[in-house]
Amino acid sequence: MISKDDNPIPGGDLERALLVLLWEHRDSPCTARDLHDKIAKDRNIVYTTVTKVLDRMVEKGLIERRRAGRAFVYNARVNQEQTQRSIVRDALRSVLGKNPRPAVAALVGAIEDVSPELLDELAAQLADRRKEPGNGT
Repeated sequence: MISKDDNPIPGGDLERALLVLLWEHRDSPCTARDLHDKIAKDRNIVYTTVTKVLDRMVEKGLIERRRAGRAFVYNARVNQEQTQRSIVRDALRSVLGKNPRPAVAALVGAIEDVSPELLDELAAQLADRRKEPGNGT
């Protein structure tokens, strides 16, 4: 497993979608054909596009491939939670910029409008994190 600090993140929508499929099928490795069949239902992509993206993901260290008979099977190499956290962290940095306070305040307001219960859950999670050792409190 790759460490939290150097966790590679998928570079695009198709890489993320393939990684999600591999996480969903972590107990049963998938071939490129399996992945194409699953993903082609929602997208207009050809098999060779999937294989090319899988090759790129192997090079990045996102997934691993091993031979099983005449085909390769693929497994996720990266941890789902850490990878999703890295994706969100990068997205937030690009959206929030150097002064995140106004955007975070707007996000909190939007969450409150959509689900006050979720805001309560987030507040409880924040309180729990502040109690954890090593969080500066």
